[in-house]
Amino acid sequence: MLEVSDLKCVRGERPLFDGVGFRLGSGQLLYVRGANGAGKTSMLRLLCGLSPAESGQILWDGVPIHELGELYRQDLFYLGHHNALQEALTVGENLAFYANLAGTRPSEADIAHALSRIGLRPCQSKLVRHLSQGQKRRVALSRLMLNRARLWILDEPFVALDVAAITLLADLVAAHLAQGGLAVFTSHQEVAIGTAPPQILELGA
Repeated sequence: MLEVSDLKCVRGERPLFDGVGFRLGSGQLLYVRGANGAGKTSMLRLLCGLSPAESGQILWDGVPIHELGELYRQDLFYLGHHNALQEALTVGENLAFYANLAGTRPSEADIAHALSRIGLRPCQSKLVRHLSQGQKRRVALSRLMLNRARLWILDEPFVALDVAAITLLADLVAAHLAQGGLAVFTSHQEVAIGTAPPQILELGA
């Protein structure tokens, strides 16, 4: 369970939002919406513990996330605007590295399968710096298939993806929810994920 109450965020001297609250349980999806500058990315950073809130509380299974520390981070997968890939490593090496950081050790076959699903199997031995921006985004997203985090927080995950990749990502998120996972995401694109309607958090409304 992810529970947020009375959350306030200030950037510089400008308040972005105040009094925000929601509860998200197993199998549920939260869609964070709002105009540019409303604080969507700031909200996700707060949920990840990357930025401090001005006030309010964020609980994971009833415990404040700042008290859980590494235990919370092990339950969390965050994908922001940047792909966070090592340009000097191969695609396969990147996936193995980030999976190890998350506490898993995928085999070469696991990595190959993930890349095949996202259409990048021939790129496994290529250096990331030789890929297009769209391909880099796919590599970053393929990490979803190699981690065991319960909570996925995705900031504009559909950017730079073609129709096939958007469909695959939506299916991955839907499967994660069906297995009891939780997901929070922002997107300027309307993409159907699973059959259950998402919760909507409208910032700046």
